[in-house]
Amino acid sequence: MHYADLEIAGKRVSRLGFGAMGLSHWFGTPDESAGTTAIHRALDSGVTLIDTARAYGPSESLVGRALRGWTGEMPIVATKVESLGPRRRWGMPVDVETVFPRGQVRASAELSLKELGLDRLDLLQLHLWWPTWGLTGHWMDELTELKDEGLVDSIGVSLPDHRSDVALGLVTSGLIDSVQTIVNIFDPLALDALVPLAHSHGVAVMARCVLDEGGLTGAITADTAFPAGHYLDGYFDATLPRDVYLDKVEALREFVPEYAPSLAALALKFVTQAGGITTALTSMHQPEHAVANIAAVEGPDLPDDVFDTIRTRHRFIKNFNNATHWD
Repeated sequence: MHYADLEIAGKRVSRLGFGAMGLSHWFGTPDESAGTTAIHRALDSGVTLIDTARAYGPSESLVGRALRGWTGEMPIVATKVESLGPRRRWGMPVDVETVFPRGQVRASAELSLKELGLDRLDLLQLHLWWPTWGLTGHWMDELTELKDEGLVDSIGVSLPDHRSDVALGLVTSGLIDSVQTIVNIFDPLALDALVPLAHSHGVAVMARCVLDEGGLTGAITADTAFPAGHYLDGYFDATLPRDVYLDKVEALREFVPEYAPSLAALALKFVTQAGGITTALTSMHQPEHAVANIAAVEGPDLPDDVFDTIRTRHRFIKNFNNATHWD
């Protein structure tokens, strides 16, 4: 396992992080036994960060029980404050009083501590942030108060979609310790401004959607369908014909298997190798996923010219995430 040169809560951060959204109900009823095995296997392999959220339903409690059965060094546990309001809050700004009314940050943090069975959160993130809220307000006051009281070590925000530049002012303000945003082969734009700026200010960058919701694994086909209500139902058809997306995925096969054994491994290598990315989050709720993902990042790095070609020639800028959250 490779580790970042930036710590969170005084602990070293593995370049690959355990994304615990897979332990929510969004993928069906979670298998606690498999999830516990996956967490332990990831930690055994050197993963040092688990990222969950109040919005992930049973995820926090499942993570908490898995950690109580873990006898090794405790990982960094990151979670997110539950945001309220209409679904549209993920697609366009709404008033902060609607999303995080006064007291919501503290109430959510206290519930997270209870569900996780912890006395202190290593990292607490707002599960949404818009620049229209400014840099200060009751939400920031509540975050810093929790930090001052020792209930939280580090604070940060998770950005709603691909528009990473909205947080440039926040990451340079000195107010936060981390920022979470979308980074993948198709959308490496965060590498242009947010990532280097955050790195220079000592702000950790947690990359998510590194497999583009599974699209970059090559597993999505023209016939792939998701059940009604599934969070990916309609996702790959949100703004353009699916064939366009699949053609872009197919073009990446020129790098497989010479530089990576699979498309998924290529996608993981790309993000974990990018300078300034502290950790890349990926769902590893199935033990076999944990093994495959960890193996992918432990192999040789992509040559610099290959990395540059992928970054510049294979970007495919779109915002499915935004479109799917318009009411």
